[in-house]
Amino acid sequence: MFWYGPQLGGWGWALGLGSLVFWALLVVAVIALVRLFTGSGQRLLPPGRGYAGGAGPYGESRPAAAPAAATPEQILAGRFARGEIDEDEFHQRMAALRAEAAHPGSAATPS
Repeated sequence: MFWYGPQLGGWGWALGLGSLVFWALLVVAVIALVRLFTGSGQRLLPPGRGYAGGAGPYGESRPAAAPAAATPEQILAGRFARGEIDEDEFHQRMAALRAEAAHPGSAATPS
């Protein structure tokens, strides 16, 4: 049994370390499979959407709300933030939107 001397010829530590790594990987795999099949893994939400109802990060409860439609000003601000339009164009379009909001129907095309 001890052909190569005690402790498996000096390789006993490798057997113990290999066994430890094997069991750790097995436990991680089981946990990952359980989370995958039970749906308890964290769901990724679109940027800026926060938590989709239920408990927030500190236990507070938030009601699930329907997504609100973006206003024209928000869409324009998003385009400016992404760099699709420059500052001058942003201000011109924002002024046009605000003028349209102040006088609805004035820029409408006749049908």
